[in-house]
Parts: sequence; structure tokens; C-alpha cells
Amino acid sequence: MKDKHADALRLDKIARRYGDLVIIENVNFEMKRGETVALLGPSGSGKSSLLHIAGLLEAPSAGEVYVGGVATSSLTDAERTRLRRDALGFVYQFHHLLPEFSALDNVALPLLIAGQSKKSADDEAARLLTALGLGERLTHQPGQLSGGEQQRTAIARALANNPALLLADEPTGNLDPKTSDVVFDALLKIVRIEGLSALVATHDQRLAKRMDRIVVIKNQNLVEINIQDRAAAT
Repeated sequence: MKDKHADALRLDKIARRYGDLVIIENVNFEMKRGETVALLGPSGSGKSSLLHIAGLLEAPSAGEVYVGGVATSSLTDAERTRLRRDALGFVYQFHHLLPEFSALDNVALPLLIAGQSKKSADDEAARLLTALGLGERLTHQPGQLSGGEQQRTAIARALANNPALLLADEPTGNLDPKTSDVVFDALLKIVRIEGLSALVATHDQRLAKRMDRIVVIKNQNLVEINIQDRAAAT
């Protein structure tokens, strides 16, 4: 049973190893409901691995992942899939939208798969896209959208099933600085409107500083830094 008062995410002594190669070791991390946390670290430091573990896409070599207070290591594959579908949303650097579908259809698809009626799915998709500034672009296919609009559509799709926790892996990494600002503004705004928690891996310290907390992977572990101390994240 989910605990409404539990942390959105808790990592307890997490390790990820590939043979003799240690990616992360003994990582402890807690994230409260409604918090936004930036995850920093150089390329190859393990940011993506940590996100995949937090999102139940990859099993840790050691430790326990708690999502909404639920310990996940002993769950069956079906239970993990259900928890991932119901509690987690994912945004990647590349949007992975279905090119033959409209923006509305791309966002509605997870809701249809979850069993909602077409009208209900379309209504929720339209609400999310409008909240992200795409109310005039609902019928456009991805090829008719700019890069920033495509990524905002991907954010709406990630939020379609009303997850408690959003995990984003370099969501603006493929965009120019001006477009990055627009997308990041939209991401933070809708996360706060919807009351979500968000863990966002980014290389952009300027964007990271706008979040509630910053953690950085250093020496295979996770360290929290003062949000004003940008130099500490390098």
C-alpha cells in the first residue's frame, strides 16, 4: 500500500557495478513530495544509470529503491511495471514522439493504453498541452513542430498518467539556449502546478540553480551542494 506521507523517492545504499567497473556506490538520497532536484555530474559519471535505477528501468547491484514508500526490490515484474506506469513519468533528451500521430494523439496514447475512454484521454491531453503553451498546436504532427514544441509535447506525454514523480534525463540537452529556457520554464511551471516531484539530470548549472536542490555525482557517490555555489558543481 502506498504511503501518502512517504518521500516521493528514497535510495538506500544504492550501487551499480558492471563487473569490476563501479559506476555508483553506496548512494543514499531522499526526495520529498513536491520537490524539484537537479542532478549534476560530468558525462559518464552515472547520472543516467541513477535515473534508470530510480525509475525502475534498471536494477541496482545493491541497495533498495523506495517509490512513494514502496520498497521495489521484492516486487514482481508485473508489480514493478504497474508502479512505474502509475507513479513515474519519464522525459529524455530526445522526444521519441510517434511521427504519424498528432501532438494530441501522442499525449493521449498512454491514457488510452491505461484504459481511459478516447474523450477522457483527449481532454486530459489537451489540458496538459495547453498548460505547456501548445493549445494552438494540438493537431500538428511532430514534423510540424519546432524542437522546443516537440520536447514540451514529450513532457505532456510523461505527465499524462498523473505520476507523482517526474524523472528527466537532459531534457534540454538537444536544444539551443533560448529554446532550453522556454522548455525548462514550461517544465518547472507544470511540475509546480501539478504538485509533482521532479528529478532532472542536466549539465546546465544555470538551469539547475532554479530548482529547489542540487545534488552532484562525485567519486561514485551523491553529494548535495549549496544551490548558490555553482563552482562546487564543476
